[in-house]
Amino acid sequence: MKGTGTLVRLALRRERLVAPAWILVVVMLATGLISYITTYFPTQQELAVYAETIGRNPIFLAIGGPVPEPSLGAMAAQRSGGLLYLLAGLAALLSVVRHTRAEEENGRLELLAAGAIGRRAPVAAALLVAGLTSLVAGALTTAALVARGIEPTGSIAYGASITAAGWVFAAIAAVAAQLVRRGRTVTTISLSALGVAYALRYLGDATGLPWLTYLSPLGWSHLVRAYAEERWWMLAVPVIAAAVLAAVACALVARRDLGGGLLPERAGPAGAPSLRGPISLAWRLNRGLLAKWTAGVTMAALVFAGVSNLTPQLADQPGHILQGFLHRYGGPSGSPVDAYLWLILLLFAYTVALFPVLMVQRLRAEESSGRAEAVLAAGVSRIGWAGGHVVVAALGTAGLLVVGGGVTGVVYSLVMGDLGTDLPRIVGAAAGHVPAAWLVGAVAVLAYGMVPRAAVAISWAVWAVVFVCGDLLGPLVGLWGWSRVEPFHYVPNTVSGEPYTMAPVVLGVLSALLLGLGLVGLRRRDLQ
Repeated sequence: MKGTGTLVRLALRRERLVAPAWILVVVMLATGLISYITTYFPTQQELAVYAETIGRNPIFLAIGGPVPEPSLGAMAAQRSGGLLYLLAGLAALLSVVRHTRAEEENGRLELLAAGAIGRRAPVAAALLVAGLTSLVAGALTTAALVARGIEPTGSIAYGASITAAGWVFAAIAAVAAQLVRRGRTVTTISLSALGVAYALRYLGDATGLPWLTYLSPLGWSHLVRAYAEERWWMLAVPVIAAAVLAAVACALVARRDLGGGLLPERAGPAGAPSLRGPISLAWRLNRGLLAKWTAGVTMAALVFAGVSNLTPQLADQPGHILQGFLHRYGGPSGSPVDAYLWLILLLFAYTVALFPVLMVQRLRAEESSGRAEAVLAAGVSRIGWAGGHVVVAALGTAGLLVVGGGVTGVVYSLVMGDLGTDLPRIVGAAAGHVPAAWLVGAVAVLAYGMVPRAAVAISWAVWAVVFVCGDLLGPLVGLWGWSRVEPFHYVPNTVSGEPYTMAPVVLGVLSALLLGLGLVGLRRRDLQ
């Protein structure tokens, strides 16, 4: 463990912008729900009716779990807890990957290891930093809720549950980092574990099978039951699991070579691949990422569409905000089932919009690593090289949305619909989001072409603003009016019979304009 303190200080310096951003998002979402609930459910009677409604609503139960009691804190935890536990786990596992396997892959850890650094120090430092970030997020959430007048004991349990979720997935990522040698593969394994945990918890609460929730590391945080009986003993489960997994990771790191993994790698092809141009190169570099996204979208569609027959009659739900949801998502048909289908497609749209952002960030990584310079030396133009990645990103984004809509349509049709009628309208509605997702990617390309050093931060910020202010999350955190600043707000809800408009065409033209400006900027500037 020698040198752990030095590596912790180094990691904290590198996390000085990323970690506070994650913490701020968690705290803002937790406190934003307080304002939302006090605005739309100001009396105890309205809270009680709403809590009873959630208890009879499988979809609401799947989103946030059961409401232990009709109090302001319990309602806020139910509406935000499922998301905050997920975010805490995501932030922790990404932090561990950044400071372990990613450091080995780029060679920086080998330079550090040449000094007085113990073999287990990098893993220990990464776990400590990720654990500290989760602890601060939980503590500040507790403090913010208590400052808003929420019951302190329940707020402490809620903040501890957020912290526990982060600790578990930080330890899972640390173990995965010892098994394989590629940082992307480690991230895929860790995200898959997070997705499976969310799916188990989702299905457990939606179907009334509690054993599924008990199998999920995210479900453990829900089972603490903050603002009710506060089952403190339940916190011991994630803490013990995190400690055991952390010990396993520290033991495994001594059993492998630096830069290697414990699991054997698959042998590569005997000959060099045939690359016919920039598009072929971009496809080969990014096909693995697209395959992983396709698997994730397919899995999510199977889970969400599979419970569509449990959709309640939203027209009878109390509260002005739910009537607004019905009007926005149910469309002209007013059907709660159509509203739920539109919710699924919106979730896919906001999530898939991250795919072109990640593709542009990979483009930036190719440049900063020097690999792009070698490609450009072979007579490929800058616009041709970047255009290949843009084409793959654009087609991949469209394909992911169509896959999400297609799987949703097929599963929904098998559960309660008609394949010939429902599949085309659901796929068409999903495809309608493609220009809006392209616009998010075009902004990332513009930032990359004009200000490459800040492109990663700008692209993440743009996607975060679109997601937080969008029609899916914005109303839940009191940002209903801000949805007009993001492109998905203008996509017509054709699932429920809204007529087609020119909005997707306008979004597509705007995307092409921003994309062109970004490529011109790339052509005129120096490589960095």
